Amino acid sequence: MSTTTHSTTSVTPSPRFVLGNLYNTPGAQDIMQRYQINPLELIKRHVTGDWGDVCPEDAQANEDALKFGSRILSAYVLQPPTSEDKTLTPVKVWLITEADRSVTTILLPEEY
Repeated sequence: MSTTTHSTTSVTPSPRFVLGNLYNTPGAQDIMQRYQINPLELIKRHVTGDWGDVCPEDAQANEDALKFGSRILSAYVLQPPTSEDKTLTPVKVWLITEADRSVTTILLPEEY
């Protein structure tokens, strides 16, 4: 009689590029605090190629940037915490890694 075992380990995606120095703007910092968002979760998504809420053209531009060394942009819609003020609405943040991979910044689109 044979037995089959199944592994329950999960595979964590590997980083696809170098982030460089990490920064965030004051507006992004305020939103992440108010919305109780851990910036490391956004950075993890960005560096592993989960571009978030970008159009297909921007997603393809990111894939091309991995090959040719241009800027990488991810966009994530942050949902307000359920226990917070009901006047808070979803907010978009961007993560941009510069073409030379020296810097990655979390910012609000209006801060660009």
